[in-house]
Amino acid sequence: MKKQLFLLVLITFLLACGSTKQASKTGTSKNVTQILRNQNTFLITEISTDKTYGLSPKNPVEVGGAKDSEGPLNERRYLNALAGPNGEKISYYRSGSCCPVKSDNDPFGFGSVMLDNYRVTWENSKDTVSIYINMYDSSKLKAPVGFTLRE
Repeated sequence: MKKQLFLLVLITFLLACGSTKQASKTGTSKNVTQILRNQNTFLITEISTDKTYGLSPKNPVEVGGAKDSEGPLNERRYLNALAGPNGEKISYYRSGSCCPVKSDNDPFGFGSVMLDNYRVTWENSKDTVSIYINMYDSSKLKAPVGFTLRE
């Protein structure tokens, strides 16, 4: 009985993985290669004009890297490229995961992944800002409105 249950779970897993790979061939997954400034920082050259970019779970920053076990590192590389509104050094911490979003790059085959939420602040800021990051998909990186780029 245990052997049959194991086989059923294994077959279900393999079928889910196969359907994920097929979905990725549709062209809807995003897989942009990110450029490093150095080992700990991405090279970002643009500030978004979209007021929701990175600041809403409906429009997260897509850093990628999860399939190469570099997702959390890529999240930090992204944040390390940001500065406060007047070039201030920022500080941040991961406050947790939230907000399922659709993704063809879901490693478990369910079709959605969870975002990571980082709380970001800088010297003399009046509030802490939430930035939502997707480590499963990758697209062109920009700084959110209200931030500048670290030099």
